[in-house]
Amino acid sequence: MRVKGKRILVVDDEPPIQRILRRNLTVGGYEVLVAESGKQAVEMVKIHQPDLVLLDICLPGGIDGVDVCVQVRQFTQTPIIVLSAVAEEKQKIKALDYGADDYLTKPFSNDELQARVRACLRRAGTKEATNEREPEILTSEDDYLYMDIVRRQVRAGSQEVRLTPTEFELLRQLMLYAGKVMTHRALLRAVWGPEYGEEADYLRVYVRQLRLKVEPEPSRPRYIVTEPGIGYVFRSQGEN
Repeated sequence: MRVKGKRILVVDDEPPIQRILRRNLTVGGYEVLVAESGKQAVEMVKIHQPDLVLLDICLPGGIDGVDVCVQVRQFTQTPIIVLSAVAEEKQKIKALDYGADDYLTKPFSNDELQARVRACLRRAGTKEATNEREPEILTSEDDYLYMDIVRRQVRAGSQEVRLTPTEFELLRQLMLYAGKVMTHRALLRAVWGPEYGEEADYLRVYVRQLRLKVEPEPSRPRYIVTEPGIGYVFRSQGEN
C-alpha cells in the first residue's frame, strides 16, 4: 500500500528506541513525530492528527500507555499499536480492552513492526479498499443492527454506535457472512491481516467489546454468537 503522507506518532521516553523507530519508519516512507510522555502524546494526537500511534505502556509523568488509550479514544478512533516489554497476557488484554488495536512485545524485528503498521493502516483505510461489488448497507433481518459501510455508520436499535476501525471491520466481516461460521483464523486474517492467525485473545477481547456496544444484552448475545472451539457467527435474526 502507499504510505506517502502517512503520519505516525511514536510515544516512548527512551531516546535509543525513539531513534531506531524514527529511522526505520522514515526509511519505510512514513512521516514520524515523537512524544516522550503520556500528556504530550495526548496533546500531539489532538494537534497533529496522526494516522497511527505507536505507544509504549510504561511512560513517565503519571499517565501511562493505558491512560493514553483511554484519553485518546474520547475524541478519535486513530489506530494504536502498543509496544511494550511487558508480555503478560493480563496487561495485553487490558491494553486491548481500553482501545489499543494491536500489541507488539519488545524486542521485535523491523520486519514485524512494518508488517503490523501496514496491517493497522490497512484496517483504518477499509473504507477506501472495500470491494465495490460488496453491499454498501448491511442490516440484521429484524433491522436492529444497521451498518452503512460507505459512511462508516453503525446503529443498534435507535442508537448510533461509535466503533474503532478494528471493531468496525470485525462487525462488517461477521455481518457480510451472516449465518456462516467464521473460524478464529479466518476472522483474524480478514480483520487483522494475513500476518495473523493465532492471536485468539485479540478476538475474545474485541468480540466482548463489540457485544457491549451492539447487543441488547451483552451477557446473552443474540447476534454475535460463539461457536465453541471454532469461531463466531452472526445470526441475522437474533437468537432468543
